[in-house]
Amino acid sequence: MSFLASLRLAIIGFCMGSADLVPGVSGGTVAFVAGIYDRLINGIKAFDVDLVRLVLAGRFADAIRRIPWGFFIPLGIGLLTAVFSLSHGLTVLFRTHPVELWAFFFGLVSGSVVLLARTTWPWRVADGLGFLIAAVLTYVLVGLPGVQMEPTLPNLFLGGAIAICAMILPGISGSYLLVIMGLYQDVLAAVATRDLVSLAVFVLGIGFGILSFVRIVSWLLRTRRHVTLVALTGIMLGALRTVWPWKEVLTTRVNSEGEVVPLLMGNVLPTDPGQVLVAAVLALIGGVVVVGLSRLDPANAA
Repeated sequence: MSFLASLRLAIIGFCMGSADLVPGVSGGTVAFVAGIYDRLINGIKAFDVDLVRLVLAGRFADAIRRIPWGFFIPLGIGLLTAVFSLSHGLTVLFRTHPVELWAFFFGLVSGSVVLLARTTWPWRVADGLGFLIAAVLTYVLVGLPGVQMEPTLPNLFLGGAIAICAMILPGISGSYLLVIMGLYQDVLAAVATRDLVSLAVFVLGIGFGILSFVRIVSWLLRTRRHVTLVALTGIMLGALRTVWPWKEVLTTRVNSEGEVVPLLMGNVLPTDPGQVLVAAVLALIGGVVVVGLSRLDPANAA
């Protein structure tokens, strides 16, 4: 693989990692917009029972050749760089400039909806119905009240398994599911403080979820690609509820560091015209960023 191709994957990985840190934005959305989604799904499928058999049989060279390292290494470097370099900064921005940050991601997701819809247009009546059903169900799902799960090791394993299933899908935010489960702040704190035990258990949960769920996604894209993409577009539209910039804190909790943090937030209408203008500009910038990401897809580079 050429240096430029590896650099492109690292940039995409960085964007995916940045997105996965934000409740409401999916790294899967970035992967799809950047044109590597199918390659990502197929690459993950290499980690299967056959790979385990090769390792147990001592055929390590054959096992290594099954994995597309040239794809995963630069992508993983970019993703991990974003996770470890941005986790603290995003935490601070959520506290100091929440409206502006949410507005940027609102524009990013909105632009992704438009781009994804363009790839499946024109729609039939059944497509439109599926789109609406997916949008409504997602809108209701992301509005569910949060629960308080203690950051025990079993809960972190379960949280990792559930969150990664969402992260694989464009539109569904694994981070927001962690918010609903009450684990988001604890996972973010574990990253920021390098709590290796908690992170290791969380990663094991991710591994379990990704190996079991990715085959379902792969089958849907292979056998029902058009309707699956239309439904994913609806999911992304419904998920805009999670990134609406103006929110009010409904309930709070004390995190593992003894800090009072929001647990459940509700959307409200803006009251400051100046803030609305700033938010609109940032949302527009978010949309432009999505267009830039789509240019990282060689099919759109011309």
